[in-house]
Amino acid sequence: MKEIQLIMAQADQLYSMQEIDHALTTLANKLTQAFGDDNPVMLCVMNGSVMTTGHLLPKLNFPLELDYIHATRYGEKTVGGDLVWQSQPTIDLTGRTVILLEDIYDQGVTLMALRKYCEEAGAKTVACLALVEKLHDNKVGTVPEFIGMTVPDRYVFGFGMDYKGYWRNAAGIYAVAGS
Repeated sequence: MKEIQLIMAQADQLYSMQEIDHALTTLANKLTQAFGDDNPVMLCVMNGSVMTTGHLLPKLNFPLELDYIHATRYGEKTVGGDLVWQSQPTIDLTGRTVILLEDIYDQGVTLMALRKYCEEAGAKTVACLALVEKLHDNKVGTVPEFIGMTVPDRYVFGFGMDYKGYWRNAAGIYAVAGS
């Protein structure tokens, strides 16, 4: 527990809650313009997108359905591995517009698999929103259509993103010192 506390004490804050809220308002306006008439299914990508989803949905003033999808490459590790499926949506995606709500677009491996799953489940359209994009050159697949903010190529946590399973509850987005 000492390591976990030290990580926060030494972390660099990249974004405040006010900056995150502003980015989410901008994203909500773009989603409303693009999908406000589509009756979309919003899929919260667990666990990291709980905060993003919870703060974004009240800003959307159009009918939508909400479900979740859970596949991870990290678990409680700090390095990604093989994709492990935890849960698939219960809403039928056939013929629907699906919007994947992601916390972070890092390499894109998970996003690529989630898009493929939704397409194979019969979705008419699949779009992705990522609160943050990590800036580096190791990307695969397609870039999310909606990105709120960017972060440097450092290990980030807070506002849903974790450090070894902790600090998802941090009010803001932080980078591990020295990363």
